[in-house]
Amino acid sequence: MTMHVIARLTARPETGAELQTLLLSLIEPTRQEPGCLRYELLHNVTDPTDFTFIEEWADTAALDAHFTTPHLQAALAQAPALLAVAPDIRRYAALQ
Repeated sequence: MTMHVIARLTARPETGAELQTLLLSLIEPTRQEPGCLRYELLHNVTDPTDFTFIEEWADTAALDAHFTTPHLQAALAQAPALLAVAPDIRRYAALQ
């Protein structure tokens, strides 16, 4: 069963550009990961501090492996200084 993830991140007002650069750096290596079906970064057009990843993974194992990759671990180490609040990461399964 595929796993869907919605991950919302909110930058501090003064770190929006830096967070955007960090998040953009995740896209290409993540899309190359086994089991990554969709990895898209959205930016709120009315709130420059609001970023959201829309993700789809082949299964839970692929998603769990994503959290162990060097590129994500490096980003997670840098992110706290850039975020206004903790990331809101939610996993979903399709009902149909």
